[in-house]
Amino acid sequence: MSDRTPVLSLRDVSRTYPTAQGGLTVLKGVNLDIHPGEVVGLIGPSGSGKSSLLHAAGLLEHPTSGEIAIEGEAVGALPERARTRIRLAKVGFVYQFHHLLPEFDARDNVALPMRIAGVPEREARERAEALLATLGLKDRALHQPAQMSGGEQQRVALARALANRPRLLLADEPTGNLDPTTSQTVFEALQAVVKDTGVAALIATHNMELAGHMDRVFALKEGHLEERPAEGRAY
Repeated sequence: MSDRTPVLSLRDVSRTYPTAQGGLTVLKGVNLDIHPGEVVGLIGPSGSGKSSLLHAAGLLEHPTSGEIAIEGEAVGALPERARTRIRLAKVGFVYQFHHLLPEFDARDNVALPMRIAGVPEREARERAEALLATLGLKDRALHQPAQMSGGEQQRVALARALANRPRLLLADEPTGNLDPTTSQTVFEALQAVVKDTGVAALIATHNMELAGHMDRVFALKEGHLEERPAEGRAY
């Protein structure tokens, strides 16, 4: 893979869902490239297809048509076992709600994806501790979710998403349930990790202030993806 090969490449991706009234098309010929170290924003009103685009990019759903490539490998039409392997190795997910396991402390929540991937327990815990320290949570490693603030829990979720050293980070409203100050803290942590590791990030958000700090921003409107210039990012 050359330095200019996109981590994520979408070509003419469309997604149609069956309904009682007929097909509902939410993505129409979407094209997008995201390169290493980029933070790309995805905006649009609720129901515009942002989650559908993330699910297709993360191989959680098959596109109705079009092609998806991760690090130059065409992956959109692969069988489910191969898609699962690629998701585990190359894709990290962060959601609006952190979905941490309440009975596990922060370290073991972060270590869990590595353990699933076959990493020995000691190695997984050491990497989890290092990730938490990078995100300013060194002193929270042995705390359970209920003992942490919302922003701390979301940073643990970010560390978990990065546990297996993914090349692509997908985030769906990662600051949507946080206050403005905490949202800024979480976003700055995410942005720093992206720049430091060279992961490519696609972030769906309603927070236009945060979108203004991203490298590029695209809006979904009636199924089409349109790049928004820095001075015109409101939708």
